[in-house]
Amino acid sequence: MERKAAAMQHTAPGTGPQHAPADEPPAARPAPGGPAGGYPAPRPLRLRPPAHRVDPRAVAWWTWQAVLLVLGVLACVAGLLAWLWRELPLPVSAGTAALTVLLCAAYVVIAPRRRYRVHRWETTDEAVYTASGWLWQTYRIAPMSRIQTVDTARGPLQQLFGLATVVVTTASAAGPVRMHGLGHERAKEVADHLAATTQATQAADGDAT
Repeated sequence: MERKAAAMQHTAPGTGPQHAPADEPPAARPAPGGPAGGYPAPRPLRLRPPAHRVDPRAVAWWTWQAVLLVLGVLACVAGLLAWLWRELPLPVSAGTAALTVLLCAAYVVIAPRRRYRVHRWETTDEAVYTASGWLWQTYRIAPMSRIQTVDTARGPLQQLFGLATVVVTTASAAGPVRMHGLGHERAKEVADHLAATTQATQAADGDAT
């Protein structure tokens, strides 16, 4: 009887509980918190007007840039009229000169102030936002994960007015993102913040992968 009971305890092949072989790894379990390894999905970035205006000294900087440009234009027009003064009637020459002066004066007065109203910038932990232009306006956004280098640039006029430009190089075919007309100290703070945030973001992305 003991032999018979022992025989009844054996399970027929394929009918009892199956055990995985010892060398087979257990099935992978999803990490808690979501299907993507537990990391929350990044928020979508939307193009929007930036929050901060540029430094008010940028108006003087853009005005002097416009003055230098206008002087070059006036010199070219004056030289052309002097070369053609025998062939052009006096009213045509005088009208051309007056119209050129009027347009140049309007450009010097209007363009710098319009730029100041349009140009804006903003940096967050996710992206850099910029707006630029005056007649044609450009809005750009650069995610932190795509930033490659951050630099500051100062031309002679910018140094004169204590200004600087923050240049953010990305992988975009549109070229670098520029924040014009920032105070020199503010530009340094922005560049340092972007460098630190970019390193932290790219390190986190590397850990996530």
